[in-house]
Amino acid sequence: MSDATLTAQPSGDAPKVSKISEAVIRIAGNSQDGIQAIGGFLARLAGRSEQEVMTFMTIPSTISGGPSIFQVRIGSGEVLSAGDEADVLLAFYQHSYEGHISSLKKGGIALYDSDHIEPKPEWQKDYHHVGIPISSLTVEAIGGTAKDKGKNIYSLGLIARMFDLNVAKLEALIQERFTGKDQSIVKNALAAFHAGYSRSLSGLLDTFTFTDSQKRDGHQIVLNGNEAIGFGLIAAGVRFGAGYPITPWTDVMELLRRELPKYGGSFIQCEDEIASISMALGASYAGRVAVTGSSGPGISLKGEALGWAAMAEVPLVICNIQRGGPSTGMPTNVEQSDLNQACYGSHGDSPRVVLAPANVEDCFYTAIEAVNIARAYNVPVFILSDQAIATRIEAFTEPNLEKLCQDISPDLTPVADHKPYDLSTPNGVVQRVVPGTYIASGKYPIAGGLEHDELGHPTGSPKMHQAMTAKRRRKLQALAATLPLPKVYGPAEGDVLLVSWGSTQGPAKEAVDRARAAGDGISGLNFRHLNPLPNGLEEIFARFQHVFVVETNDEGLYGYGQLAGLLRARFALSKIRGINKCDGLTWKVKEILTRVTATLAAAKKS
Repeated sequence: MSDATLTAQPSGDAPKVSKISEAVIRIAGNSQDGIQAIGGFLARLAGRSEQEVMTFMTIPSTISGGPSIFQVRIGSGEVLSAGDEADVLLAFYQHSYEGHISSLKKGGIALYDSDHIEPKPEWQKDYHHVGIPISSLTVEAIGGTAKDKGKNIYSLGLIARMFDLNVAKLEALIQERFTGKDQSIVKNALAAFHAGYSRSLSGLLDTFTFTDSQKRDGHQIVLNGNEAIGFGLIAAGVRFGAGYPITPWTDVMELLRRELPKYGGSFIQCEDEIASISMALGASYAGRVAVTGSSGPGISLKGEALGWAAMAEVPLVICNIQRGGPSTGMPTNVEQSDLNQACYGSHGDSPRVVLAPANVEDCFYTAIEAVNIARAYNVPVFILSDQAIATRIEAFTEPNLEKLCQDISPDLTPVADHKPYDLSTPNGVVQRVVPGTYIASGKYPIAGGLEHDELGHPTGSPKMHQAMTAKRRRKLQALAATLPLPKVYGPAEGDVLLVSWGSTQGPAKEAVDRARAAGDGISGLNFRHLNPLPNGLEEIFARFQHVFVVETNDEGLYGYGQLAGLLRARFALSKIRGINKCDGLTWKVKEILTRVTATLAAAKKS
């Protein structure tokens, strides 16, 4: 807990009450225990209480389930990561306790189910242990027929008591969570919650209350990254999508399948990945940008049709929610190892745009930007998110939907003539005329996968292929000229520039804050536009002695990861070095700082 201050002295056996600015709570159990539900309630409560929040979870990739955690960091100020160490560990089983006690800060609270856990004596001097028979007390509260299935809600009551959380708002969240269920389920859930809340916490030395949060501009909403992408696509005007289930993309697909019919649209679950992208391309060709998506293995299968989209210059949005690879890899763990695939994963020279949202809020706005770029430049656009952003929950100011929502219905206004692949345009961009539009000249174009002339007719002309390849390239060069330079976080020049992208943005930014507080000359730079890169980056890099790229992927054959490789190829700077890991977990701030120190020492030595 940060900035703990005493606000009330204990009376009798009652614990003292301390004011805190933030707390990190780790819940450890099995995936069947509903620990994600506890974390979700806490995160959504924070959002409704004008607090900052960020979550992190791990779940087993096997259908049978297994050990799982959910970590939530709640703060009255800015929260950039899910936290390096936990203030409170809530453990349901012996393996949960032994496997995660090391994640606690020294002096932290180990709240454990004494029905299933025997604490280790050697750890009791380092951590404050509070044992409560959670399983048996849950049965006592809601009846033996429920067994211990309500222990997650009982535990939520314990945490609510420990942190003086808003009971009325939690009751409302519980009722919303079980809307549509039998009333007995809602009744049992509320009974379990109140039983936990009423439990004496005399074993605690402290209970806590959060300092007042900063007032937010506008109403806050709470979403995870996949939800934000889905709603962003809808706001952007997408009304058709096609896909095939795969972790962790499936949540986007399920949201679109549920929500698009409300706006006159539809989402089709196809028989495979190839059918999915082909169906989406058909919808886009018909006049309205469509979406498809997957994770790495599925994106591989979409590669051939992606080449067709580049050749035919048909706009399309592709979501790649990255996970650990290669092959089936680690479906429920984070990795950023699909960047090369997104930029180059197709045959021939098939240019495409790659955008990487930095956080949950950015997922919403990146989805809109992806649709608008696809429409403006007639290109496939990747939204390159990852498992960490996809599953984590954040609170942010509600977007101005009245201003942002757009109608991208096709314009069927007649035209005199049309060349869909006109070579005379300096930037390679030609305004699309969708099928069904009357063309007075009678020269109706065609679209196909063969190289073509300006009307789309197949050709084997070497000169024409050279010209068309250059035209497709110029579109991305034109886009690059419009992209804003990312802003340097911290001083505009110095010793070390710490580059991040995707889910590494938050921990890297927090690492910059800690390093600067310690007197180190370090700044940060986060990339959202990965292909093409914005113009002018060389001027930023020139102002720093070292450029370290933090990525969740392997350091490769030559000691740097995938974005670092792109940057080294683009700018030919040996001072660009990688800080990499691929353990399936998000970066901790202290890990980044340790690696910065080691990489800096190695760089100076060489």
